Amino acid sequence: MGASPDRVDRIQDQWRRERPDLDPSPQGVIGRVHRLALELTARLTPVYEAHGLSEAEFDLLASLRRRGAPYELPAGELADHTMVTTGGLTKRVDRLLARGLVERRASDEDARRRLIRLTGAGRALIDEAFSAHLANEHRLLRGLDADDLAAMESITRRWLRLLSDDSSPP
Repeated sequence: MGASPDRVDRIQDQWRRERPDLDPSPQGVIGRVHRLALELTARLTPVYEAHGLSEAEFDLLASLRRRGAPYELPAGELADHTMVTTGGLTKRVDRLLARGLVERRASDEDARRRLIRLTGAGRALIDEAFSAHLANEHRLLRGLDADDLAAMESITRRWLRLLSDDSSPP
């Protein structure tokens, strides 16, 4: 017995009716993945907010923390780890700096190069927030069995690789 129809199925049915010349089957995957991403974001961000962090601030602190001691990165490299522009990074760093969660310093090798370092308070906060984040992620995956999770991990890894290797214009 198949799964009961959902909103994406209804949208596809409407397009099949209105545009029988087109194949809306990609919406079955892409539409659901998009909706899933929105749903996950809505369920992940409250954990960050409970620790006084935005999603971007959590990402920045986590990038520094997982780097290992001394928990610092050059600003440009940190921007790459967080997928933001250096301008966007500066604003986030300034907010975290004002809260005493990070510090900014010149590199010993090149004074023009700025390093961003996690403070003790920043490390304590991200450790607490990351523990809560992982507990939340485990909760969100509850109900899916090991085979489902392994398949999803494999498929999404391969798909991301294909998309990042695809240089054709949209």
